[in-house]
Amino acid sequence: MKIHKYDTVIVGAGGAGMRAAIESTKRSRTAVLTKLYPTRSHTGAAQGGMAAALANVEEDNWEWHTFDTIKGGDYLVDQDAAEILAKEAIDSVLDLEKMGLPFNRTPDGTIDQRRFGGHSRNHGEAPVRRSCYAADRTGHMILQTLYQNCVKEGVEFFNEFYVLDQLIVEVDGVKKSAGVVAYELATGEIHVFQAKAVIYASGGTGKFFKVTSNAHTLTGDGQAACYRRGIPLEDMEFFQFHPTGIWRMGILLTEGARGEGGILRNKDGERFMEKYAPVMKDLASRDVVSRSIYTEIREGRGCGPEGDHVYLDLTHLPPEQLDAKLPDITEFARTYLGIEPYTDPIPIQPTAHYAMGGIPTNVEGEVLADNTTVVPGLYAAGEVACVSVHGANRLGTNSLLDINVFGRRAGIAAAEYSHTADYVELPENPASLVEELVERLRDSTGTERVAVIRNELQECMDANVMVFRTEQTIKTAVEKIAELRERYRNVSIQDKGRRFNTDLLEAIELGNLLDLAEVMATSALARKESRGGHYREDFPNRDDVNFMRHTMAYREVGDDGTETIRLDYKPVVQTRYQPMERKY
Repeated sequence: MKIHKYDTVIVGAGGAGMRAAIESTKRSRTAVLTKLYPTRSHTGAAQGGMAAALANVEEDNWEWHTFDTIKGGDYLVDQDAAEILAKEAIDSVLDLEKMGLPFNRTPDGTIDQRRFGGHSRNHGEAPVRRSCYAADRTGHMILQTLYQNCVKEGVEFFNEFYVLDQLIVEVDGVKKSAGVVAYELATGEIHVFQAKAVIYASGGTGKFFKVTSNAHTLTGDGQAACYRRGIPLEDMEFFQFHPTGIWRMGILLTEGARGEGGILRNKDGERFMEKYAPVMKDLASRDVVSRSIYTEIREGRGCGPEGDHVYLDLTHLPPEQLDAKLPDITEFARTYLGIEPYTDPIPIQPTAHYAMGGIPTNVEGEVLADNTTVVPGLYAAGEVACVSVHGANRLGTNSLLDINVFGRRAGIAAAEYSHTADYVELPENPASLVEELVERLRDSTGTERVAVIRNELQECMDANVMVFRTEQTIKTAVEKIAELRERYRNVSIQDKGRRFNTDLLEAIELGNLLDLAEVMATSALARKESRGGHYREDFPNRDDVNFMRHTMAYREVGDDGTETIRLDYKPVVQTRYQPMERKY
């Protein structure tokens, strides 16, 4: 075991982690721990753009953006956080421009903007061009730009260090962060990083679904590490299903394609979104479009021999427009489906995309131990966190905005906290939990295989907790997850070595996915309404009387070692916008 000492430790080197690092390194000695080389982080897969009311192309303002964010989140958004997001969006985009990000440009040289789902002028009157973009590689460009600026600032990276435990110590009755425990992939050594402040920016959890846009690495490591140490998880039942994933693969085809004029069509060639969202049509919010696609499929208007998908039609758009604005997704269609998007529509289906829930924080990124109590020295930002600016359904392009606005805020807040705070004394044998976990898996002679359990989990989640849910399907998932968790106790790995043992780490990641899937399904079962990404066919209406509140899920361990999930609730912060019926 090696012990390191830093003022600030950041877990994750995607957009939120590196944006935090740029601020933190200027103010405190900072280390960034990342399971991947930084430019392989999943931010790089984001395609369509980053929202900001620059009004470069047409009239816009931050208040309209705030309203769209709150309405998009089906009024479960904390409105104080949404106002911060929309106000600070403008400077966040301009900061990236100054850092060197190559945005697409208008003829007069300003940052170009295009339409995106759910973004409107004057509170829903008509679509507005608000998404700032770099072709369909915006996330890739953000990631590269932030990494270059981290190098310029001298940020210290520990690449391929997997954080497996969050150290929380009680000091005078107050739970405080003491640091993290990480496993080094190259050597198999365990490292303890003592820090005054820890920022989690470790991304999402989408790999508990089979059809997903998420990379193999998105296994909820940060959420799981905090959850096991008594930190609640907020609004985990809300998961976004992006309408346009490549059929059966889930690889994302950006909403920017519809922003450029792409149309969704059923087997009859009908532009069916006009029925479901007469004003916004194909650019309604993602939950609305995903449900509309599955409704078409269920009612027999799906495409192909099995009728299990619809088409994204770009054939009416000029080839030069596709080449300039959507080069990646047209190449995806050629590579993965063998079709020519100039002349053929692209088969698509909704794909599991984004976790609206996560580690609860306030607007400064400080992690909450309950509805109001802050854990001193612990911060989170990005998809791992829940501020909540996304509510029940994230507005497209607000994810790249979220990581920049709240990554920056968390980096500043954590570094400033480290100036005044003392180190929390490490517990005796701080790496014991990780050492036990690693040795148990290495030494196991069990008969269960990681890949088999993971596949069964993913198939169960796809079948029972996806776009449409009922009490029965969710109960089926809860029972199956409990069975899989029991079988996981008997899992073993084939690689018993120490160097580059990805077999071991995939086994640990599976444990994280099982824990988080159980939280998600349990939270979904208790929410007896439909709101945003959580659609209950047995409770098809939104219920503001009983469920205008955030779910807070706590892990509790009995004296006999039995684990249970306790659900509590937290009020939604409302400022100026009263809930109303969502129409697009």
